[in-house]
Amino acid sequence: MKRSAINQIIREADAFIRSFGFVLPPFAYLSPEDLKAADHAEIKSRRMGWDITDYGEGDFDKMGLFLFTTRNGLSSDLGQRSAMLYAEKIMISRKDQLSPMHRHNLKVEDIINRGGATLALKLFKADAEGGIDHEAEVKVMCDGLPRHVEPGGILRLDPGASVTLHPDTWHAFWGEGGDVLIGEVSTVNDDQTDNIFAKPIGRFATVEEDEAPLHLLVSDYDTRL
Repeated sequence: MKRSAINQIIREADAFIRSFGFVLPPFAYLSPEDLKAADHAEIKSRRMGWDITDYGEGDFDKMGLFLFTTRNGLSSDLGQRSAMLYAEKIMISRKDQLSPMHRHNLKVEDIINRGGATLALKLFKADAEGGIDHEAEVKVMCDGLPRHVEPGGILRLDPGASVTLHPDTWHAFWGEGGDVLIGEVSTVNDDQTDNIFAKPIGRFATVEEDEAPLHLLVSDYDTRL
């Protein structure tokens, strides 16, 4: 993705988020230079911040996702009785923009339609080896109520509705009828190692530097900070 396109997506996403009365935390608006300050080490280590991906496929409008991690624990703290063992994201899934089929090994997440159009999720259960089970019914919890979905069936969430996804649930999602503001509340998030995709694709975009970054992406941290 070109950096100029990423910068424009950031501007559009910020406006879309604000249109629902949600405001990103102050560190979202730090310049790349300010983010280099030593007192922002926790933001860097917890990989909080802007995240825009085309999954390495080069067509963001067709397959991509906007994310911003507002808070996050550390994987090294998992298993402790008293630690920050949770994470929160705000995301935008554009109309018919696919976030491809994937699951996680560790993360349990609530996916919440915070506003906009309908959020559509295609679901499969994982088999004993972790692959996709094309025969098994998928059982999920939606706002405290059990839902049963046929393998490969579509679960649709209207604004305000949510679904809890466990590591044994494969899922892909997109905005149906328009763009969707999505919340994610989960256990510690590790996008470097805990995303298992059904097809061999990348988690992060390859960036072509055609202009200076408006804000750094979490995928910039290792090379620019």
